[in-house]
Amino acid sequence: MPQNNKPGRRLLRQLYGSWYRVRHNISIFVRWCLFAVIIGVVVGAVGVAFEHALEWATETRQEQSWTLYFLPLVGVFIAFWYSKMDMPLERGTNFILTSVRQDHPVRLRLAPSIFITSVLTHLCGGSAGREGAALQLGGAISGNIGHLMHLDDKDSRTITMCGMAACFSALFGTPLAASVFAMEVISVGVMYYAALFPSILASVIAHQVALQLGGGTTAFTLSGVPENTDVLLIVKLVAFGVVCAGLSTLVCIIFHKIGHLFKHFLPNQYACIAVGGAVVVLISLLLGTRDYNGAGMQVIERAIAGHAAYEAFFLKLVLTAITIGVGYKGGEIVPVLFIGATFGAAYGGFFGLAPSFAAGLGMTAVFCGVTNSPLTSILLAYELFGGQSLALFALVIAIAYMLSGYYGLYSEQKIIYSKLRPQFIDRKTK
Repeated sequence: MPQNNKPGRRLLRQLYGSWYRVRHNISIFVRWCLFAVIIGVVVGAVGVAFEHALEWATETRQEQSWTLYFLPLVGVFIAFWYSKMDMPLERGTNFILTSVRQDHPVRLRLAPSIFITSVLTHLCGGSAGREGAALQLGGAISGNIGHLMHLDDKDSRTITMCGMAACFSALFGTPLAASVFAMEVISVGVMYYAALFPSILASVIAHQVALQLGGGTTAFTLSGVPENTDVLLIVKLVAFGVVCAGLSTLVCIIFHKIGHLFKHFLPNQYACIAVGGAVVVLISLLLGTRDYNGAGMQVIERAIAGHAAYEAFFLKLVLTAITIGVGYKGGEIVPVLFIGATFGAAYGGFFGLAPSFAAGLGMTAVFCGVTNSPLTSILLAYELFGGQSLALFALVIAIAYMLSGYYGLYSEQKIIYSKLRPQFIDRKTK
């Protein structure tokens, strides 16, 4: 008789174990729903406030061109601010990447610091973007919310990624790309898929919060997109992708080298940032245009329309490398999009590509090459350009990823697996 009951008891244990796992999974799901909503609302509101502040700074700079002359003085103030906040001036997106990978604490003071100093950089004409600052802003806020909730190490990393994705989404209006970027940029070859659901939910909520508070969605309309694909077009795209990979490598090298040169010859951080700001002012005056100050979204729009000067991509590269390299705050992502778009619009014709189409290809391919984030780049192409001929974008992006080597904008980014073969390498970018 006892032997006959064994199958029944085994079945009951299996049912109980299944019910326990389902209940446990539902509990985690509900928990992350709550966390993602909190992060999406809070970070989304802060993100759109940051966007409005940057728009005010940009409009003020364009109306009051004399603000450019205060860039060196603002640089000294930024260095002083970070010193008083007991934070290294070099602390930026690299620190957020390290905090996720190694669970280092992120002080809440980083959030107001990056907010204020980024606005000042834009107000006075520093060549900087905003999304890199958004990653720091969102990561700092969400990391501290996680600390208040007494999350363990693993959950703290997840909630920090949620904040990064949410602020990127609120600011740029691309929730899909923002969600994947927060997971993909940290360790190339390994993604924290456990953060996928909360990151997407936080991004979508942050985007909706931003829209309700006057934010917007970034999108462009391309012209000259091929309707039919043939062998010749594929050859042209492959060639363009190879050049974009080379440009990505050049961007990373110049970004790192210029900052190191300034710091080598001017080890005092106050002198370094002041002289760097003065150089940006001088170059801007010599050029006779303010196109290269600030993020440069208007120039990107012109490039998407098919108009860009041949030297535009290089000038933006140098000015941004100086601005960020000496310690001004902001981001690198929009300047990278600027570089890719203007390069494509100016040189796409040499590859037999329409300037507008080449500008879109250049934006996403160079972004991929410098961030080592191919999935994000494909989603970015979809959200920015509506998904038209997405496979062609994916082809150029994949080439830029494969051939850009182990360079990257963020020195704390890790390449876990080789780009050329399924081989574990675990090394930081150059």
